[in-house]
Amino acid sequence: MGDTEVNAAGAGEEVATLDASVVLYPVAPGYRVNVRSGPGTNYRIVKVLPYGARVPINCQKPGETITGPYGTTNLWDNIANGQFVADAYINTGSDGYVAPRCA
Repeated sequence: MGDTEVNAAGAGEEVATLDASVVLYPVAPGYRVNVRSGPGTNYRIVKVLPYGARVPINCQKPGETITGPYGTTNLWDNIANGQFVADAYINTGSDGYVAPRCA
């Protein structure tokens, strides 16, 4: 894998919401996850999510295959404009798409 997508520590597992329409998904407990400018480790890191972070998923797209605590997948989650995280580190409760495919 080359780049490490996470570092160890602690976090919760609940799903939180900002309002009825925005679901925030928890990052895997014990990980700080790199947020990248595109769907792969070859894209630059734009920030690192803190332990216990919860993120919205605006859309999802295929990219580099990553193995994490929630399995191996090529799905990447768009959490903000130009910001992607590997779905293998986000507890979505699904092995597939939980949001529309990114355009």
